[in-house]
Amino acid sequence: MSITADQNTLTQTLKEGAAALGLALGERQLARLMAYQALMIKWNKVYNLTALRDPAQMVTHHLLDSLAAVGAFAGARRVLDVGAGGGLPGIVLAIWAADAEPQMQISLVDTVQKKTAFLTQVKAELQLGNVSVFHARVEQLPTEQQYDVITSRAFAELNDFIDWSNHLLQQGGKYIALKGVMPQQEIDRLPPGWKVEKVQPLHVPGLDAERHLIFIERAS
Repeated sequence: MSITADQNTLTQTLKEGAAALGLALGERQLARLMAYQALMIKWNKVYNLTALRDPAQMVTHHLLDSLAAVGAFAGARRVLDVGAGGGLPGIVLAIWAADAEPQMQISLVDTVQKKTAFLTQVKAELQLGNVSVFHARVEQLPTEQQYDVITSRAFAELNDFIDWSNHLLQQGGKYIALKGVMPQQEIDRLPPGWKVEKVQPLHVPGLDAERHLIFIERAS
């Protein structure tokens, strides 16, 4: 199969998967998502950003897996993705939001310099003006910048996630944690003063695995 035909097939899989999630992606969103995946494949040869190597699997396990969550961020203005790694969900959220939620700004923080170098490259090549990249530990980020949503995907246990970053969550803000199987034991260990507002199961097209969004806020 030629590269172009292959790209067309992958783009079609992405478009149909997004439609199944209730997202009508425009041409620019689709092109940027595919360009992001191409960059990930290219950098992955050197930097090991993801264990996945098959482009079709990456569409499902990375792009659609992150797109399944983006609706939960509607209306957010400042989002922080902690332990952003290769940009999931942060870069996918930013590509979607650039057209769907133009007021949204997304900050990505990671401690691994190779990963923040990759994210900075993605921001430049895809011209994502709504993205900021920080090479730092989240607990060392200054409190001047406050976020109305803080998110992470497969980053840390919920109690550590909250302990390390809650100085950055504005009053009335919330956490949206992307998790696999329902993390009931982690929920039971939440720090005092925090509560799960809701749990939303996600169904990712083509992915036979459990996914949940955990919404956490300060207990009043």
